[in-house]
Amino acid sequence: MQFKDYYKTLGVDKNATQDEIKKAYRRLARKYHPDVSKETDAEEQFKAVGEAYEVLKDPEKRAAYDQLGSQWQAGQEFRPPPDWDAGFEFSGGEASAFSDFFESLFGRGQSGGSRSAYGFDGRGSDHHAKVLIDLEDAYAGTARQITLQAPYVDESGHIRTRERTLNVRVPKGVISGQHIRLAGQGDPGAGGGRAGDLYLEVQFRTHKLYRAEGRDVYVDVPVAPWELALGSKIRVPTPEGRVVVAVPPSSRQGDKLRLAGRGIPGKKRGDLFVTLRVVLPPADSEKARHMYEQMKQEMDFDPRQNLGV
Repeated sequence: MQFKDYYKTLGVDKNATQDEIKKAYRRLARKYHPDVSKETDAEEQFKAVGEAYEVLKDPEKRAAYDQLGSQWQAGQEFRPPPDWDAGFEFSGGEASAFSDFFESLFGRGQSGGSRSAYGFDGRGSDHHAKVLIDLEDAYAGTARQITLQAPYVDESGHIRTRERTLNVRVPKGVISGQHIRLAGQGDPGAGGGRAGDLYLEVQFRTHKLYRAEGRDVYVDVPVAPWELALGSKIRVPTPEGRVVVAVPPSSRQGDKLRLAGRGIPGKKRGDLFVTLRVVLPPADSEKARHMYEQMKQEMDFDPRQNLGV
């Protein structure tokens, strides 16, 4: 997938005002409209212009895109960095379907501006944002202070962001992808209508040890070859502290040991899976090299015997 430079598509500067972006879109939409254009690639260009405008007309999507786009060039191979949009506050309903690039960034309904700020009862629209927490927070719950970036258009037509800080209670047992609802923290209501809500999508920060899938947690643990072959008891880290785990004799590289009930809490608590990763001692001394030579001579072992080579 290639990175799309939406500013280049519309032929505007990255500091263009919202009014300049609208004018550029209207001009190009007329130029490439399939009903009137004589260009051979008019339909493709018309779609590209529409996609660029969908992002740049929206202060929220434009601000998030600007933060991401400064590191990439048009046509460059691209994958969205993990949690690239964390901390940005979005409003509005579902986004239109465009390219894979667009979907990779805004495919979760992060659109705004196309829908009225108020419902039929004067209720303010809901907002949503992604927030990052530590995996350990899900085990005990915690109180966190979060800061969100809320983009807006200033009097000159340029995009600016304002920060707002909220105190949030992260419940015990929360999992990645779950939403925390903050009542009344969305857009204000109109004519006495109720304010919208703010939904925080929880994601776990990348952890140096653990990864989570639902309520199950996985950890890779280094082991020596003899610990696998002979069996042993090893100390294993968990988000709740170290435990001693028995490695059965004749275990193999990549085997998983299941620690029942040591995953993320919940009505049905998850498990913790220990993946055994063998680490070979270095042959960095005469004694170590001699021992490897002994193993080579005395053990009838061919690691490639199943390959037929």
